[in-house]
Amino acid sequence: MRVDFYQLTRDPAELVLPLLARSTLGAGERLLVVSDDAAQLDRISAALWQRVPDGFLAHGHAGTVHDARQPILLASAPEPANGARYVALADGQWRETQGMTRAFLLFPPDRIDDARGTWRMLGQREGVERHYWRQDGGKWIEGP
Repeated sequence: MRVDFYQLTRDPAELVLPLLARSTLGAGERLLVVSDDAAQLDRISAALWQRVPDGFLAHGHAGTVHDARQPILLASAPEPANGARYVALADGQWRETQGMTRAFLLFPPDRIDDARGTWRMLGQREGVERHYWRQDGGKWIEGP
């Protein structure tokens, strides 16, 4: 499993997620976006409609009869009812992600200690590849 840590120093998760979602869909994958914050999920939903210049990204909130059809599913728990193998943890809180092949952990500066703990914990697991990304102006730089 690959885990990408995104330290959000400039943009909030709702501005970063549409770009990750577009790349995920472009790779032929589905995405599960997880947050305990319902208001954050609503902001992410709005951004998925408006943020990408060449169109909206089809998505839905978990808990409907159409969950399985959604290429991007917004949920409060890491349960991929849409069959996603990629998960974005938008609220900065690590959750176990059984069956996922890739995870994006987006965290603000005030959650850096939690992210470091998660980094160390995942480093002790077999088969986990970790990457750290930070914002540098308007672009993402992979760092140590």
